[in-house]
Amino acid sequence: MAYLQNLKLNNFRCYGSASLKELEAGFIVLHGANGAGKTNVLEAVSILTPGRGLRGAKPLEIQNNDAPQGWAVSSSVKTAFGPVQLGTGIDRATEKRIIRINGQNAKSQAVLGEYLSCVWLTPQMDRLFMDSSRERRTFLDRLIFAFDPGHSGRSARYANAMSQRSKLLRDGRNDPVWIKGLEEQMSEAGVAIAAARLEFMERLRSAASESVHPLFPRAELRVTGTIEELLQNAPALEVEELFKYQLEQSRPKDAIVGGAATGPHKSDLSVVYSEKNMPASQCSTGEQKALLIGLILAHARLIDAERGAPPLLLLDEVAAHLDEERRAVLYGILGDLGGQVWLTGTEAELFKPLHKKARFIMVQDGALSG
Repeated sequence: MAYLQNLKLNNFRCYGSASLKELEAGFIVLHGANGAGKTNVLEAVSILTPGRGLRGAKPLEIQNNDAPQGWAVSSSVKTAFGPVQLGTGIDRATEKRIIRINGQNAKSQAVLGEYLSCVWLTPQMDRLFMDSSRERRTFLDRLIFAFDPGHSGRSARYANAMSQRSKLLRDGRNDPVWIKGLEEQMSEAGVAIAAARLEFMERLRSAASESVHPLFPRAELRVTGTIEELLQNAPALEVEELFKYQLEQSRPKDAIVGGAATGPHKSDLSVVYSEKNMPASQCSTGEQKALLIGLILAHARLIDAERGAPPLLLLDEVAAHLDEERRAVLYGILGDLGGQVWLTGTEAELFKPLHKKARFIMVQDGALSG
């Protein structure tokens, strides 16, 4: 099991300097008024894993504007192989993010995934089933990162090649060799992205096949998209050729519209409330929340089963819109899962069932106590 033993923040969001010490596995409850900085702490934890964290923020957006020095987050992480010191921050000279493992600079963020995995749920995600397909793709790809850090690199290569191709077509610079090379990059990375989604979806579908409790219903999951559908009926190399042909044929349209007419950037995540056979987008607000929590719990169980240890769970204001019964059931499920669970809420009373099981930390005016 991996969990944070301490957490240090410097010039991070609303925090000039703050730290939490002697952390243990189990529940950590951050409580305080809206705007006090609870979510900022969760964000700090989340960027100790690959990616931009739970807000998807760029390095400069995290900086405390009142501080001349760059922001930094560090933690001693307890792992099965002993403690590991993880750190990340911004180099103010280059405005780029730095990753350090045991005091040594790392070449990429992907190495963080070797030590720590993290799953989160925020209020902004409550509209996942009502938002655009882009939000659901981002959600799905982020779940995949926890198992396959290389998925981030493939996604970046695909997006970069598509952006370059779009610019060439828009500017009328129709160099066939250059454009063909970019389309080859898109087809190779795009098919790999779709294949990773399909493979992961099979794993997640299995983990979500049984509800952990009737109050958090079972969901049926599927990835919909042209490339994903082709991969289910043809070998990857053949799909790459088909994708390249589609890109070539869509050049005139793409020159006007931008992007590409087809590809994994058009895919979507389909979620259906199994018992009612109803698309999640048509469910009530309460049902959507329960389905989303069920998905997050399924993902956590999947990580636990495949890695032999549960991930860190960051649940921001998750209890605020649950009734007392659902809160008690959720706390029981989280306790059975094990690992370190970070919860936030405006009132400590929301976490009354955890009174003797959790570390309660008051968050007030950018300060942490408890």
